[in-house]
Amino acid sequence: MIISTFPILSIIIFSPLLGIALVGIFREEANGIPARVSAIFSSGITFLISLYLWFNFDSTVAELQMVERIPWIKQFNIEYFLGLDGLNLFFLLIINFITPLALLGSWNLEKSNWQFQIQMLLLQIGMLGCFAAMDVVLFYVFFELMLIPMYLLIGIWGGSNRLYATIKFFLYTFLGSLLMLVALLYTATLYMDLHGVWSFSVLDWYGMDIPVDTQYWLFLGFAAAFAVKIPIFPLHTWLPDAHYEAPTAGSVQLAAVLLKFGPYGFLRFAMPIFPAAVYELSTFFLVLALIGIIYGGMVAMVQPQIKRLIAYSSVAHMGYIVLGLFALNIQGLYGSWIQMINHAIVTGALFLIVGMIYERTHTQEISDYGGVAHTMPKFSIFLIFFSMASIGLPGLNGFVGEVLAMIGAAKVNIWYGIVAAFGVLIAAIYMLWMVQRVVFGPLTKDMVKRLNDFTLREVVVLLPLVFWTIFLGVYPQPFFDRIEVSVNHYIQLIKSQEPRFAKDEAESPGLTKFLVWNLED
Repeated sequence: MIISTFPILSIIIFSPLLGIALVGIFREEANGIPARVSAIFSSGITFLISLYLWFNFDSTVAELQMVERIPWIKQFNIEYFLGLDGLNLFFLLIINFITPLALLGSWNLEKSNWQFQIQMLLLQIGMLGCFAAMDVVLFYVFFELMLIPMYLLIGIWGGSNRLYATIKFFLYTFLGSLLMLVALLYTATLYMDLHGVWSFSVLDWYGMDIPVDTQYWLFLGFAAAFAVKIPIFPLHTWLPDAHYEAPTAGSVQLAAVLLKFGPYGFLRFAMPIFPAAVYELSTFFLVLALIGIIYGGMVAMVQPQIKRLIAYSSVAHMGYIVLGLFALNIQGLYGSWIQMINHAIVTGALFLIVGMIYERTHTQEISDYGGVAHTMPKFSIFLIFFSMASIGLPGLNGFVGEVLAMIGAAKVNIWYGIVAAFGVLIAAIYMLWMVQRVVFGPLTKDMVKRLNDFTLREVVVLLPLVFWTIFLGVYPQPFFDRIEVSVNHYIQLIKSQEPRFAKDEAESPGLTKFLVWNLED
């Protein structure tokens, strides 16, 4: 553990408070333009500060870096404990990269604009704190706090059926997090019984001697919160409603960041603490992931609204992330982690594009479009480009993560990889069919004939996402270099506590070994 003498993580987490203060000061000035600029400026500054993490991160060590550790509630040994490693590095960067783009993409929002800016910045603080927290109580506090601004974003600035979507979002996430709270408190009492002192440090919880039956139930408690957040089939039903009703920036943050707390929580907290339960339930979660891939794709295929189609595609894409995660090998984890970054970029971009055209048309019905390429060529190019990335076209970022996740799954069972590959075919069908109906065909609709193409502001929002889509598709190695040691560390941590994993690897099918011989751990 490398203790930092400079609280860089705290500075990054709480720097959006500057933007909140400025937005409050300028809230009534010049039609809200200074408030908009202040929010974008603040989130942009936070991103620039967070680049310090990238350039000063030591990718050769698995231990936590830039650690801040201060007593908080001393009688229970609860700490303000922050740390950085390969598991959370990219998420801190993604949050600060996406937020200013989402704010800039929502420039024309009129309803209570300054309050919207504040909620977006509060959401940024909550997400950053959640990823950086290494004390389980601190993690839980940030985990709950970030739900409040998201709840308000959907409930205040959402669509016509926002009340239903908001309540559904709240109930799913609240019940999941309540079960996690019960599980973490019980785990803390077990630690107290074993060691005679309280501790809520996740590092202290690793390697606890917990009976297998107890591990099983405690793991399910944590899994309830994380599975809802992903969301894993059949706990996914809140997501399409939330995406459909949320404002553009809310959908972007939901797709780019909030869904990633599930896989991150599994690998950081649940899986190393309860390895025996992971062994017992890994096949169950792998099967649920495959069902999510196929089901999400099939339902996306019949969606009449663009936003719902992209929402169900998220269910399928998150299935690949879960597949790689529970494969518990280096290929699967590589694929899972890089796919989380890729999904954040590509799906975030798709929601931005859909939001931009919705501002012009106020309809999400695919049947209301057709021939958009004639009036909006810039929009059409961006939509086609990111649709290809979502499908997993070689050379774009979606290809890398999905292929590695499938290879990781194939190392467990060849049929997992085959079924997952079939999901790619389904994705190609529904995304290409959507593009064909929206972009191509004759120009017959009067509404489409009157459309104006993307402005310079909208192009500026999307171009950084285009760059990273291509870069990660062509040269993902810098990202792999920074996660390799941490990913290997957690794989070994889990497997060293559960010897049955090693036995299963020794008995893995010969065909699987043949197919992945050149990608050994």
